[in-house]
Amino acid sequence: MSRIGKNPVALPSGVTAEIGADAFSAKGKLGQLFVPLHDEVDVAIEDNLVKVTPKTETKRARAMWGTMRARVQNAVTGVSEGFTINLEINGVGYRAAVEGKNLVLSLGFSHPVNYPIPEGITMKCEKPTSVSIHGADKQKVGQIAAEIRAFRPPEPFKGKGVKYESETILRKEGKKK
Repeated sequence: MSRIGKNPVALPSGVTAEIGADAFSAKGKLGQLFVPLHDEVDVAIEDNLVKVTPKTETKRARAMWGTMRARVQNAVTGVSEGFTINLEINGVGYRAAVEGKNLVLSLGFSHPVNYPIPEGITMKCEKPTSVSIHGADKQKVGQIAAEIRAFRPPEPFKGKGVKYESETILRKEGKKK
């Protein structure tokens, strides 16, 4: 039995949800998100609760039960609160700045890296060594954070590079004489 799928998703005030022919949609103050429905799972809205149940007892249906419940929860949370990922930049001369619709990163390359900010995503740089990515779609926010981190991942000797705020870097000992 899915332990996640059993729990219904509560709809906070200000969020409206609808179930279409092939998608679940949630609309709130941060926009509207659509989640495509899987054919082996039923989704129903009752008393400001979204309930997900499997249609059959196959292994695939039970796997999709928890997955669909998690995706519905992410859509509801996204349109009401949004998701934020913070990145830290470590290294001498490494910095970031938001210029118009671009994130400009100086990461030790010969030229700065320009990353265009997609629609529905906001980025802030309170300090030159931190980047905050905020948006309604959890998958999109995580993908953008991973792409920015991939420009210069943290290296294990000095820890230079772009890392997640909560990430710990396993440090290696350098060469000995």
